[in-house]
Amino acid sequence: MAISSDPRLMGKERSYVAALELRIEKLEKRLAFARSRKASVNLHDIDEATAAPPDRKDSLANIRAAIHRKAARKREDSDINALVSDFGFLTVNATTRDFEPSMSNMTFARLVLAAATMEEVPDPTEDSFPARAEALATIQYYTANIFALLPCFSETHLLAVLDDVYQPDERVKERLKESDYWLLYMVLAIGYTAQSRNKDDEYYRRGLDFVARALPFADKALMPGYPTQIQSLILFTQFSMLDPAHFDSWYLIGFASRAVVDLGFHQDPPLLQVPDKAALDLRRRMFYCVYALDRTISMVQTRAFSFTDDSVNVEYPSPGSSPSGPITGPQSADPALLLFQLRRTQSEWYQSLFQPDSTPLPDASSFIWQMCLEMREWHENLPDNLAPGIRELFELELRYSYIYCLVPSDRSPHLTDYARKLIFEHAIVYINTMHGVAHSHANTSFYTSLDALKLYFIAMQFFTVFNAARELLISEQRIIPPITRPGTAPPPPLPHRPIGGDDSLDRSMRSLQQVLETLDKFSQRWTIASSFKSSFETISSELLSNSNTSSNTTSTSSSSSSNIINNHRCLPYPPRHSHTPNINRIRLIPILRHPWPLRR
Repeated sequence: MAISSDPRLMGKERSYVAALELRIEKLEKRLAFARSRKASVNLHDIDEATAAPPDRKDSLANIRAAIHRKAARKREDSDINALVSDFGFLTVNATTRDFEPSMSNMTFARLVLAAATMEEVPDPTEDSFPARAEALATIQYYTANIFALLPCFSETHLLAVLDDVYQPDERVKERLKESDYWLLYMVLAIGYTAQSRNKDDEYYRRGLDFVARALPFADKALMPGYPTQIQSLILFTQFSMLDPAHFDSWYLIGFASRAVVDLGFHQDPPLLQVPDKAALDLRRRMFYCVYALDRTISMVQTRAFSFTDDSVNVEYPSPGSSPSGPITGPQSADPALLLFQLRRTQSEWYQSLFQPDSTPLPDASSFIWQMCLEMREWHENLPDNLAPGIRELFELELRYSYIYCLVPSDRSPHLTDYARKLIFEHAIVYINTMHGVAHSHANTSFYTSLDALKLYFIAMQFFTVFNAARELLISEQRIIPPITRPGTAPPPPLPHRPIGGDDSLDRSMRSLQQVLETLDKFSQRWTIASSFKSSFETISSELLSNSNTSSNTTSTSSSSSSNIINNHRCLPYPPRHSHTPNINRIRLIPILRHPWPLRR
C-alpha cells in the first residue's frame, strides 16, 4: 500500500523530501566534524605519547573521546539508513505529487534521468524552430508508423499543441503546460530519429535537438500521480529504443510499468467510475502501450516482465475504422489492437517457457504447437487494408515469435528434427526480409535498435540448428511432422518455398552473408550492432570459408563450431550486451522491476 493512502502520514509524506535534504546536510556536517576530530585526536595522541606516562587507561579525556566516537558512529549509521530508506520510498511511491523543484533538488524526473541516462544529450545546435510544414510532416510520419502501433495519447490534442506553438500571440503559448511541450518535442524527436539512416545524418541531429528541448520540461511532464506521466514515459521509452547510446529503454519501461500499476491502470475501473467511453479507451490504450513495450523489451533482453498477466484485468480498447485516404486527421488504433493481441500471446508462452521455473512441462510439444496455432490464426486474420510497412513488420514479428517459442529451454529441452526445420526455414525468410528492410531507402515502420538484437538472436538460432543437423537440413528430404494426441493442436506447416529456387545449402550461405551485411548496415545507426557483427563474423567465418568442402571436412567444421555455439545457447543474445549498471542503478532499480511474484 502506498504511503500516500494512509491519512495518518499525509503531513509526514508532504515534507519528507525537505527532511531528506536536511539529513543529507547534517550527515555531511557530521562527517566533516568526525574527520577533523579524528585528525586532531591523532595529533593529540602523538603529542601526549612523549609527555604522558604510558598508563592512561583511567584518563577521563580518553573515556570521553571514546564515548563521543561511539555516538558519532551510531548517528552516522542512523543517518545513512534513513537516507537509503528515503530514496527507496521515492523509488517505490510513484503516486506522490509533492516532488516540486521549488521544495527540493530531488524530483522523480531527475531520479529517472539518473537511472536511464547512458550519455548526456548535447545542447541544441540551433535555436530556430522548423517550419510548420516540416514539423507537420514529421508528425504525420510519426502517426503513420509509430502512433498507429502505440497510440498512447490523443492525436487531436497533439495537433492542437502544434497549432498553439506556431501562434504569434505569446498569450496562447502561455496556456500550454510543460507536459504539452514534452509531448510535442518528444514526438518530433522520435519522428526525426525514426527516419535516420545514420547516426551522423541530419535526421538524427534534429532528433537530439528536440530531446534537448524537451528535457527542461521533464520535472513536470514526469511528475507522478498524473496520466501525463505515463504518456511521457512511453514517449521517452520509444526514443530510447531508437537511441540506446543516450538512454536505456529497459530502465525507462520499468518506470512506466511501475507508474501504470501505482495509478491502477492495470485494472479496468468500475463502470460507475468511467467518465466516458473515449476516456476509458485512452486509459486502456495507455496501459497496453506500456504492456507491449515491456513485453518486447524484456523478451529481447531475456529479462523478467515488470508484471505478470495474472495481475492484469484490462479489456482491449475499442477498434476504430481504418483510414482509406491520406493521413490528414486522427489515425485508427486497429494496428495497435493487432499488436496488443500478439503481445498477449507472446507473453503467455514466454512466461510459461522462460520464466524461473525450470521444471519441464508435462507436454511441452502440445503447448508450443497450441501457441504457434494461435499466432498463425492471428496472422491469417490480419485485415487486407493493413499498411504494407506494418504488415511486413507483423510478419517479421510472427517468424521471430515462432523461432523464439521453438528454442530449447529448461521447460522444453528437446528439439525434434521437424522443429529444427521450422527454425531453419523461418530464420532464412526472416533474415532475407530484414536484409531488405535495412537496405531500403526509407523506414516504413517502427524499427529500432532492438531489431539488431532480434536479428542476432535469429542468426544464432539458425547457425545452431544448421550445425546440429546440417546434412538433414540441406538434403531436401521431406521431414515428417510429429504425431500429436487427439484434441491437441497440430504442428505448424513449413513456410512456403517457391518452386525452382536455390537449394538449401546456397540459401544457408546467402543468409549467413545477409546477416553480416544487415548488422553492418545497422551499425551505421546503432554502435551496439557492430559488436554483434564482430561476434557473428567470428562464429560463422569458418563455416563460410569451408562451404564447398567435402562432407568429412564439414563434419569437422561442425564439431569445432558447435564448441563456440555452446557458449551462446543459454542466452539468446551475447553476454556483452548485459548492462553493467552503476551504483545508483543497482540500489534503486530492483525495487521497481519485480513488484509481484513471477508466475510459477
